[in-house]
Amino acid sequence: MKPIIYYQDEYIIVAYKPYGALSEEHDGKTDMPSLLKAETGCREIYPVHRLDRTTQGLMVYAKTPDAAKRMGEMLRNGEVEKRYLAVVEGIPSPPSGELRDLLYFDRRRNKSFIVKRERKGVKEAVLSYDTLAFSQTDGEDISLLRIRLHTGRTHQIRVQFASRKTPLAGDRRYGSRLRTDEIMLCSSYLCFKHPYTGEKMTFTYDPDNGLFRLFE
Repeated sequence: MKPIIYYQDEYIIVAYKPYGALSEEHDGKTDMPSLLKAETGCREIYPVHRLDRTTQGLMVYAKTPDAAKRMGEMLRNGEVEKRYLAVVEGIPSPPSGELRDLLYFDRRRNKSFIVKRERKGVKEAVLSYDTLAFSQTDGEDISLLRIRLHTGRTHQIRVQFASRKTPLAGDRRYGSRLRTDEIMLCSSYLCFKHPYTGEKMTFTYDPDNGLFRLFE
């Protein structure tokens, strides 16, 4: 398990997080801050956003508390554009659009649910998507999607598509029937302005593992 560093300077690191790695510091071995410390020699690495353990892809980390604060503010203000690639079961209808739901995350069950009315702990979740390609595996239709998050809720992509009967391939927690080694979700695009220089920074990653190979 090893991260791939795309960019680093004295303030930030942009890196690929592999499947199975935790976004935040955990055991000193399989979490991204510890892996990045070992890779770069940095004494401190600060998470500014997160990906599920079961999601691969691009992340940005800070090297100083002030950089973490600045990046956190940019995320809260919607100044960091995040896009994902996902393989879902079935064919989304319509092929492109926006999904808008109210989500409640049950910490005890570690699972998100779509609810019909606002109450304590319920948050609005919004994303947009485009269907890029279709294929089949084990006699099942699958689709490759490009997804842009407009809010960042726990398990948001997973539960919003599962509720429309197009769960992410391999995501058995949310109803996938396909057996894969990983959930087919990847953080494939990050775009933001450098927190100090203001330079526009864009990073892309193209997954080539699992069912993503069927769409090459």
